[in-house]
Amino acid sequence: MEQGILLYGPPASGKDTITSLLTDLDRRYVPFTRLKIGTGRTHGYRMASRERLRELEERGEVVYRNDRYGNTYVVDQPGLRDATSEGRVPVVHLGQITGVRAVADGFPARWWRVLLWCPRATTEQRSLGRGDADTTARLEAWDATERDVADNPGMDWDLLVHTDDVSPEVAAERIHALVTAAG
Repeated sequence: MEQGILLYGPPASGKDTITSLLTDLDRRYVPFTRLKIGTGRTHGYRMASRERLRELEERGEVVYRNDRYGNTYVVDQPGLRDATSEGRVPVVHLGQITGVRAVADGFPARWWRVLLWCPRATTEQRSLGRGDADTTARLEAWDATERDVADNPGMDWDLLVHTDDVSPEVAAERIHALVTAAG
């Protein structure tokens, strides 16, 4: 059965860094590149047009869609099929619990749900440190993430990692241990 990792957490909680370290630990891990419709940063996304989005929606191939920072981000069936082929384990970044549930319920695989957490001040410090031009929007997203977690107390996480308390390497090793212990 296919496997995948769903990384959820506020902006700057370490999703990119931990994903990179996971790919260093085991070549089966691959970053899932969501479709992005819009402008701004293109690295780490498969850029698509509104027309492409409409085609996917008409075929029922949109697993999850969200709109943030003035853009549309999509987890799609064709992308997940490709990412899980040949024994690969995609690492999907999500910023909403509804997205975690939508992917876990909408694409057949053993999904590991991992909550990465850091304090708001850590998000601010990391965002400023990496030169984000939209730190205020990232802090608003942090606030929304905190509300999202509070509004979903029954969410079943396979692992919670406080990324302000452990190094990214330790976080990646914990996730890798979780995945490999099951299989």
